[in-house]
Amino acid sequence: MSATQAWAIANEADLDLVKISPTANPPVCKIMDYGKFKFEQAKKEKESRKNQKQVEVKEVRLSMTIDTNDLNIKARHAQKFLESGNRVMVSIRMRGRQNAHVSLGIEVMNTFFESLEGKAILDKKPSSEGRTITMLLSPAKV
Repeated sequence: MSATQAWAIANEADLDLVKISPTANPPVCKIMDYGKFKFEQAKKEKESRKNQKQVEVKEVRLSMTIDTNDLNIKARHAQKFLESGNRVMVSIRMRGRQNAHVSLGIEVMNTFFESLEGKAILDKKPSSEGRTITMLLSPAKV
């Protein structure tokens, strides 16, 4: 029907004439209450945002001279983070003469990753960036 006829019908019903797809030939329009439509759309969008899980990046800091028991405790903390669906960034801050022994820090990182026993996936291998060594882990798919 013509736009004027549709406009007249919408005015009689005290509703709005809304273009659904204006690029179509002829354009597709719908007679509806536009305020109610916008409210329903906002409500659906809010509900979908509520159901989304926001993935956070948690950080676990190690040291180059960490002992095995301390390493196991830090691994348990990282495992809890991974089980809750978060990613984990493991970092080592090198001080003084430790900067000359980056390979020892990378060994500590690899030992830490092995202690997680397949509960994590290595996203970013241990790498030295200035005075820090970082590694990024994400939860393993079960």
